[in-house]
Amino acid sequence: MSGPHAEKPFDVKIGRHELVVRQRYEAASIANDILIGLWFVVGSVMFLSPAWATTGTWLFLVGSVQMLIRPIIRLSRLIHVRRVRSGSGMGPASHEAPMDF
Repeated sequence: MSGPHAEKPFDVKIGRHELVVRQRYEAASIANDILIGLWFVVGSVMFLSPAWATTGTWLFLVGSVQMLIRPIIRLSRLIHVRRVRSGSGMGPASHEAPMDF
């Protein structure tokens, strides 16, 4: 998105390097999806051992809760975009798709 109300990049300095996150909501959604996959894979492996089954169950629960977070991230992005657009009088952005992420 461009214009006076464009989302500013999020910069993180790591030593001599700098990490720049330009699309925060999409990055949060991707990070959430990676964590969901990680919890379910690790939880599945833990189910192979009866000693780790309880911990595996907890990881499945964490992954399930994070699956609820994904639509919250998407809704937050839509609300943020609507708020910015309503103040600028701009129409829909041409680069947006119905299912951005």
